[in-house]
Amino acid sequence: MYSLRLFLKSFFVFFIVSCQSNLPAQEIITPNQVEKSEDTLKKAIDQQSEKLVVGAEQIDLIKTLLANKKVGIVGNQTSRVGETHLVDRLISSGINVVKVYSPEHGFRGDADAGEHVATDKDPKTGLTIVSIYGSNKKPSAAQLEGIEVLVFDLQDVGARFYTYISTLHYIIEAAAENNIEVVVLDRPNPNGHYVDGPIRKKGYESFVGMHPIPIVHGMTVGEIAKMINGEKWLKNEIQAKLTVVSCLNYDRNMPYSLPVSPSPNLRSDAAIQLYPGLCLFEGTILSVGRGTETPFEVFGHPDLKGKEGFTYSFTPVPSYGAKDPKLKNQVCYGMDLHDHGTPDKNDTGNRKINQLEIQWLIMAYKAMGSEGFFITKNRWFDILAGTDELRKDIIGGKSEAEIRESWKVGLEEFKGVREGYLIYGE
Repeated sequence: MYSLRLFLKSFFVFFIVSCQSNLPAQEIITPNQVEKSEDTLKKAIDQQSEKLVVGAEQIDLIKTLLANKKVGIVGNQTSRVGETHLVDRLISSGINVVKVYSPEHGFRGDADAGEHVATDKDPKTGLTIVSIYGSNKKPSAAQLEGIEVLVFDLQDVGARFYTYISTLHYIIEAAAENNIEVVVLDRPNPNGHYVDGPIRKKGYESFVGMHPIPIVHGMTVGEIAKMINGEKWLKNEIQAKLTVVSCLNYDRNMPYSLPVSPSPNLRSDAAIQLYPGLCLFEGTILSVGRGTETPFEVFGHPDLKGKEGFTYSFTPVPSYGAKDPKLKNQVCYGMDLHDHGTPDKNDTGNRKINQLEIQWLIMAYKAMGSEGFFITKNRWFDILAGTDELRKDIIGGKSEAEIRESWKVGLEEFKGVREGYLIYGE
């Protein structure tokens, strides 16, 4: 059973304060500061034991942080406390939730990637839902009027181009500009067990790559929030008052199965494990299975028919999460990678993917032999990769080992910076 001291060591709250504030730049909660809550904390310890407890499940602590404040929630369908949505749970706990801010895929998570998400009202609570996607990625001062604290609770998957960390950036920035606190409710990163891929270079900034980090960064949203704030990546190098409610009993190397799909096309543990590597195919003429039952578990193209090793076939059709999929109604030939992305159940759930998988991209390029393999309009492949070097290396015939070698210096430099923002051990 955890002692109170060990419990507090496992979970701590970070305050990184806006330069506009008179509070200290950083403060870590100590046992003396939570003495009045000792009975509540001991009760929580007894109930939690060794079980993983995500930030959103620590309701007593959250109530303390949000008491007597007007609260805005940045959330979607992953913002859950057990079977209950975070918004509903906080309202029932007496928290004054006044507005919801909805990212890509919408508040209920049913919008396609890149689809416009309208500002609306939540039928259950009557709360205004402000879309923070499309042309309104950062909430305006008017949209934040009256808000005293923004609570961020989105389940990320640990890839630079997954847009929830870009939403996080804009939320912290808007909060700093408007003297609003930010509370991040941390959740595990299902791809948090490794760091890999090219670092996003200057000139390749976009909503799918706002930060100079590798494709697989190995950090939770709480850790990324600390890095964004601490490295002064916000506009004009401002900083926000930031609180991270960390997970309890979390080890970044433990396999973690998401209880709710984080977006319409990531429907399985296998897809989430495969996503960092297969998303690069989105910058090519190949399909990654959008419009099938197994998006991000397969890849293919009609021109791979008859090519050695590409015997799996599928046909993308308009469907949930893919209203107009790439290569719609065309039979595609390629590979089914489901088993590769599925944890080995006979080996304590060990994952088979421990690096950014680029071998399939190289194989497909060689098999296609097409100058049009990469989508160069708007530099789409390069924007996803965060550099033009990966595309040029593949076209130039470099081996996978040579390409990986070119990432080493950047990765080591990133890991050195990353270490200062980690909440959980390696």
